Amino acid sequence: MNRRLETYSYFYSPIGKIAIASDGEFITRLAFCPAGWEQRLAYGENELLSQAVAQLAQYFAGTRRLFDLPLNPAGGTPFQRRVWAELGKIPYGAVWSYKELAQAVGNANASRAVGSANHANPIAIFIPCHRVIGANGCLTGYAGGLEKKAYLLRLEKRDGSI
Repeated sequence: MNRRLETYSYFYSPIGKIAIASDGEFITRLAFCPAGWEQRLAYGENELLSQAVAQLAQYFAGTRRLFDLPLNPAGGTPFQRRVWAELGKIPYGAVWSYKELAQAVGNANASRAVGSANHANPIAIFIPCHRVIGANGCLTGYAGGLEKKAYLLRLEKRDGSI
């Protein structure tokens, strides 16, 4: 598959600087201020990046629960893409365990593989990998850091609890 040139923009959120990439047709990546993006992608604006920034601002303000953006995660195996598709089905304010997510993709014994796919999600927040927690209810792994995961879950609960 040939990818179009990706451009990126930044959004300054309450949890830090977020980089968003687009190929002009889809949002392809979102990451928490990763080092090295500036060297691989061209900084720029396009209508899709502007929409993504606006929707993130609404999300962090508590006025948006669903994102309405065309997403095409960069990379990923067929299994990872299935996991990412299921992540999009977790409702705002809800959490699933890794086991529940594994069951949703059709393999209840694949919790570790689901965890790896969750960690590899290239479009965090828009594909809500922060909504997956350990079976015991504890926060576990998040590529952006557990403090960011906790913040996002509190934002969605709005009652101060995770």
